[in-house]
Amino acid sequence: MRVRSRSALLCGASMLAAVLAGGAHAGEAASAFPAVHVFDIPSKPLLAALADFSAATGVQVIRPGAQKLAGRAPAVSGRQDAETALKALLAGSGLRFRAVGPRTVALENALEIQPVQLEGEATYLEQIDVTGKGTGGRRSEGGDGKIDITAEDIERKQPQDIKQVFQGEPGIQVGGSNPINQKVYVHGVEENNLAVSIDGAAQNNKVFHHNATTVIDPALLKTARVDAGVAPADAGFGALAGSIAYETKDVADLLGETAAPSPIVSKDPLAPAEPKWFGGFAKTAYNTNGDIWTNNFALYGKKDGFEALGFFNIARGGSYDRGSKYIGAPGLNTGRKVDGTSTHLTSGLAKFAFEGDGGDRFEFSHERVVDDADRPYRANAGAISIPGRREPMVRSYELKRQNSVFTYTDTNPEGWWDPKVVFAYSKTEVRIPIFAPVAVVDGVRIFGYDRDALGETATYTGRAENKFSFENGNVVAGVDFRRDRAKLDYDPVDPLGEQPSRERSTVAGVYAQARLEPIERTRISFGGRGDYQWFKGVNDTPGAKKNHGGFSGNASGEYDLIEDLLTAKAGYSHVWAGVPLAENFIFNKNWRYYAAPHLGLDDLKATTSDNVNAGLVLKHSGFTVEGSVFRTAIDHARLAAYSTFDATSVPPSTPWGASRTRDLVSKGFELGAGYAWESGFVKVKWAHIKVNIDGKRADSDTGVYLTTPVGNIISLAAAHTFAPYNVTVGADAEIAPQYNRTVGVDAVTGKRIPYRAYDVYNAFVEYKPKFAQFDTTFRVDVKNILNKTYSSRATYGSEFGTVTPLFEPGRSVILSAAVKF
Repeated sequence: MRVRSRSALLCGASMLAAVLAGGAHAGEAASAFPAVHVFDIPSKPLLAALADFSAATGVQVIRPGAQKLAGRAPAVSGRQDAETALKALLAGSGLRFRAVGPRTVALENALEIQPVQLEGEATYLEQIDVTGKGTGGRRSEGGDGKIDITAEDIERKQPQDIKQVFQGEPGIQVGGSNPINQKVYVHGVEENNLAVSIDGAAQNNKVFHHNATTVIDPALLKTARVDAGVAPADAGFGALAGSIAYETKDVADLLGETAAPSPIVSKDPLAPAEPKWFGGFAKTAYNTNGDIWTNNFALYGKKDGFEALGFFNIARGGSYDRGSKYIGAPGLNTGRKVDGTSTHLTSGLAKFAFEGDGGDRFEFSHERVVDDADRPYRANAGAISIPGRREPMVRSYELKRQNSVFTYTDTNPEGWWDPKVVFAYSKTEVRIPIFAPVAVVDGVRIFGYDRDALGETATYTGRAENKFSFENGNVVAGVDFRRDRAKLDYDPVDPLGEQPSRERSTVAGVYAQARLEPIERTRISFGGRGDYQWFKGVNDTPGAKKNHGGFSGNASGEYDLIEDLLTAKAGYSHVWAGVPLAENFIFNKNWRYYAAPHLGLDDLKATTSDNVNAGLVLKHSGFTVEGSVFRTAIDHARLAAYSTFDATSVPPSTPWGASRTRDLVSKGFELGAGYAWESGFVKVKWAHIKVNIDGKRADSDTGVYLTTPVGNIISLAAAHTFAPYNVTVGADAEIAPQYNRTVGVDAVTGKRIPYRAYDVYNAFVEYKPKFAQFDTTFRVDVKNILNKTYSSRATYGSEFGTVTPLFEPGRSVILSAAVKF
């Protein structure tokens, strides 16, 4: 995988000083690199290779400010500690290194006693691309739109939900305020149109449009990687608007972060310390807004080739308060307490692995998340006013998601042999009570409890691939399959529930992706995949079965217009994604899948997309300025509706259609600038996103499972570590100007209802005292400092006068303490 770091690494981030510092005191040099990483650095100029190493490990490499490093570094790949990898990169260069501080090494001439670097002339490598691979999938080289939330980013942000994971990336918006209703939008396109995976397992969670698509607890996360728009062929099937790869924590990372110095002092200053084989951590956090307690802990170990990890997280609390100064629509839920927002989340992760002496590695992981609490009647909206009906304000939502993955890799690959095999099973269940009309009072329908409905999706995935490496790059080739099953045990057409409604899809594919550096200063990536789908609808009417295939291709590249200063990037992809499954809770056994021209129905069509992006990045002496443009066009996206006709215009005997589709176009630009120094950074980003559906301006209702209007989003972030005091401070902001390109109309004035402007500010202070045996962290976060009442730009219904959107929490103070041993 190729990772783009969007900010400078912090000294106080999750790669602790113990990675390089063997002692327990700040500033003490170390003799060991205990952390293990997975490298995939091809042979390239030494300067670029060292930059890849620095971004992959968090280890800063200092070189002479006036000296240009010459020569090429050899290729380095596989699982190994940072010291071994750095020695390999420097082989034959006449250089060696020594630790000069926490997570910092200086290059020096191997034949001289004094280091090459002179005090005051040190220049930190600023290359921000790193080549590597992880269990979540490989990264593409070239193209623009790659966004990486690194382990260091997650450690700095300490996210409480997936919205905070992507905070600071205006091109990625997350609607909702609880895990169960948070949907991720990449360049305005909803995540179910991207290839989403967790530890390499494909996710198909389109169960109910009022709750989230993929619920994941950020406490489990190590990294999150996004290809916005153009995705490589090995990202998986269905990457219509790109891909999202989540990767959970594993033993090697955790032991690397917590490894303590060996009591044995080696005579060789570069010899590795005695590795620690067992560790653990515990963390507790309290949020004042809602009295929310979050507690997680883990134990893990590695010995004689065996690894084990157990992680558990539990969060409980009441409903939160919104901010102040808001007047909502009459009769809707506009109190300070936001009903249906209590916290009741339980999650866990278990991993087991064995790695033989020859490098054969077998790993099994199981991850599970449960959210069970009362939510707004429609979980992604605060309240909806529907004339002539009265229904409960809240109802119980129970969501369960699990993910099981088996992975085989060879950690000692040799040239053309670097295999990877993955088998996975993921499942999501959503259980809600159904309320049906029970009486009519003064012309108003009163709704009462009928029975529970259970929607369930299950996905089986398998992949076998090999990476063929050579001097100028590599080619990944493989085969995969994906089998999706969706069912609902409640159907108004079948009130006795004798047979659940089902849709099924099986896809088999073959793919290849090349990542090459054919000439100096040029990096290209291109590939393709062919897929064949077997689709089966909810009934046996003509057209309910469709067997067909298609081809997807991509090409992207980077070229250094001015070496070490200005880089141009561009990419294009065409994606064939077959017929997507419908949402479980809208299954209708009377759907018509076949063509009916007089009703405006076509045969089922495969959903396809075309993506293009281009950009420039300028980097110099810690400064970064970047800009990009993008466009995603999705054709024949399946319409999410129980019926696709107004009942008054269709004879009752006419079955409803299931093949109505929509076309979507998302386009815009992103601009950014920042400055990074040794112990901090500051950056600002601006995203402008415009979305059309069927040639008309999009809205959050028509855009269900497709998009939401975004407009302009500006994000700012800054952080700095005061190394002598082990204190890190930081702040961030999101600013959303008013957006008038909406469709909602005020019933009284007749004017369009715009998206309200908002600006939200957050800050934190973190202190890491140094102890010999423990790594302890104390932190205070203040969210929404100005106590604003607002809803995220990606939240459903903000542009409709009949909807009170789901407000975000008002001012919240989060106190946390963590200890690692």
